[in-house]
Amino acid sequence: MNPVVHFEMPYEDKNRMIDFYAKAFGWKSEMMGEEYGNYVVATTSETDENRMVKKPGTINGGFFPKEHDPEARYYPRVVIAVDDIQEAMKEVNEAGGRVEGEPMDIPNVGKYVFFTDTEGNRASMMQMK
Repeated sequence: MNPVVHFEMPYEDKNRMIDFYAKAFGWKSEMMGEEYGNYVVATTSETDENRMVKKPGTINGGFFPKEHDPEARYYPRVVIAVDDIQEAMKEVNEAGGRVEGEPMDIPNVGKYVFFTDTEGNRASMMQMK
């Protein structure tokens, strides 16, 4: 079974978004910079030295600029961990979904690719390093 390990949501105003989630929910944010597409990592649960959540059943997430992914339709999405991204892509296609493009390498994180399920929901999967 492949678990959901991360969530993603778009932002228009990075500082406004960071301020909102800090005030409303106590989340901590880490801005990743240009080389990571101005992605903002959101820590919603305490992590260990490997940045893995300590409390079972919780996940952390991130925010991306809306203009970087116009096809995302600006809806939140989940990231599913897979052991072998090439095999998982094959399984998504065989199950009736559609993999969107080739996996991208996220430095120091892993390989990441979007897919659309049979209901038109856009999600993604990641093979961690």
